[in-house]
Amino acid sequence: MTPATYSFDNDDPVAAGRHRLLAEVLDPFTVERLAGLGDLTGRRCLEAGAGGGSVATWLAERAGPGGSVLATDLNPRHLRTDLGYAVLRHDLSAEPVPDPPWDLIHARLVLSHLPARAEILDRLAAALAPGGTLVIEEWASAYRGLVLAAPDATAAALVERYHDILVGRLLPGNGGDPAWGGSVHGAMLAAGLCGVGTEIRASSWAGGTAGARLIAVNIEQLRPGFLAAGLTERDLGELCRLSEDPRLVIRGHFTYSTVGRRR
Repeated sequence: MTPATYSFDNDDPVAAGRHRLLAEVLDPFTVERLAGLGDLTGRRCLEAGAGGGSVATWLAERAGPGGSVLATDLNPRHLRTDLGYAVLRHDLSAEPVPDPPWDLIHARLVLSHLPARAEILDRLAAALAPGGTLVIEEWASAYRGLVLAAPDATAAALVERYHDILVGRLLPGNGGDPAWGGSVHGAMLAAGLCGVGTEIRASSWAGGTAGARLIAVNIEQLRPGFLAAGLTERDLGELCRLSEDPRLVIRGHFTYSTVGRRR
């Protein structure tokens, strides 16, 4: 995968804001899942596709000075170098998993964007130390019926149209699979991992909260695609306004958090 095929380029001016919103939405569930793995003191941890680094920071605190955390990204510009983890520019699609074996590998909202996602999962599983754990977290966002409440029927229809374009056209057009979260469990079993378990979580997002504000960030980063799909500048402006309107309430995407262990 080249940077041009990824839907949400880290060089975009709004990318840092996207990482902050995603951390606010997703970190509580991620931390719950990772904390449930037991004591991480002294463990070697790989955070693949680390984005803004919030999970890598948490892992570094838990692994402590006797452990290590490597945060990788195709474009690591938003990763800090003073928070206890190492940083590596790395292409999951084209390069081997760095420095195996790992006690823990975590990847969130990464593989679903990569066309070679199944092969990459196999490589991640093979890079685990005996007894090591792979945690893959993905949104299954392809489901329709996003709007739970809206100011009026016109607003509801516009948000649903936005969502249909995003998950039905724009993300797949860039090599993504918005439904892949539901395939991770089977892919881990096929990779030979044991003790595989999946938890699924979603909650409502009202306008003005981090989840709803992702609408405006998506529009900013994918504006040409939305316009080419038939939305107008006026439509996009209205969607950005609605993302801050508490009368709009949308269903958060289903977060599939899947854990598997190498024998």
